[in-house]
Amino acid sequence: MRTSCEHCAKALPMESEEAVICSYECTFCAECAAGPLQEQCPNCRGELVRRPRRARKDTVD
Repeated sequence: MRTSCEHCAKALPMESEEAVICSYECTFCAECAAGPLQEQCPNCRGELVRRPRRARKDTVD
């Protein structure tokens, strides 16, 4: 997973709820997606949707 917006370079750590992706996993922040990108990936013209988050790994001692 990419950890920054490909448009503005904003940090998007894996747990971020602001990250959106296209079907090719191009990654953008929600602000860029809603604004200049108009909810469309500039690379493939695909739809940008909220990036799914992975389940947290709880450590057991």
